[in-house]
Amino acid sequence: MRTTITSVQLARFVSHGYLRMDAVVPDEMNQEALDLLPKGLPDVPYGTPVANAYPEGSFPRRLVELPAVAGALRALVGPDPHVDHHAVHVREPHEGHAQPLHGDAIIDVRPDAFDVQLMYYPQRVSPDMGGTLVVPGSHLRRTNESDTGRYQNLRGQTRLVCPAGTVLLLHHGIWHGGRRNDSDLPRYMFKIRFNPTTPQVRLWDTADMADPAVAAELSRYFPWYEQATARLEIYNRVLLWRALTGDPSFDVEHWVTRVTNRPADRSHA
Repeated sequence: MRTTITSVQLARFVSHGYLRMDAVVPDEMNQEALDLLPKGLPDVPYGTPVANAYPEGSFPRRLVELPAVAGALRALVGPDPHVDHHAVHVREPHEGHAQPLHGDAIIDVRPDAFDVQLMYYPQRVSPDMGGTLVVPGSHLRRTNESDTGRYQNLRGQTRLVCPAGTVLLLHHGIWHGGRRNDSDLPRYMFKIRFNPTTPQVRLWDTADMADPAVAAELSRYFPWYEQATARLEIYNRVLLWRALTGDPSFDVEHWVTRVTNRPADRSHA
């Protein structure tokens, strides 16, 4: 049975830039992954349909067809997405350095569509294993790839400490980086980037669209924001929410309504 996500959960994705699902992959699949990932996976051509990229019965195919994962992916990128690319990321024990804070493919500035990156963690990630650092609410702040690499820490950042079988689904623009692994074990993460092939409009359970928690999520501030620049993030969230819902009238604190007001256009209608 395929599950899905609610409007409140989707609004949280729009504000935070990611959706976290702890321990959704069964233990036996996690053990299988720990045998498979060190050997690597063959590349797939950019833009390959999932069914062609991952044959039925293969580990990646079974991963993305788990009900919780499949439902969340469908809600975010729709049915039949394409695989942009995938990769196995390894942080070696006592490696001594971390990956710089960065955004992936930050030249992608589409305001009405987005790719989703699935990050799967087959083993428990403990504090000394480092984990993936993510800056909530950074996905709509446009920078160029690793411009943020000079920053070591930002207020409100999260460093993934999680149980085995955890999956993150991230907006392609989120600022993130692999932290240093100070443990005695290698840390594995399997990533797949998905491209939508259908409009990303009302693909989730919309029964709670009127829930006040939706606007509350879209209005959320994060500690690294300055008071004034936080308005830009809320403005961009409203634009994305309008695109996702097909509702051009939605707003938070009148931010988009006031700056898209064009009386001259109406006078010539």
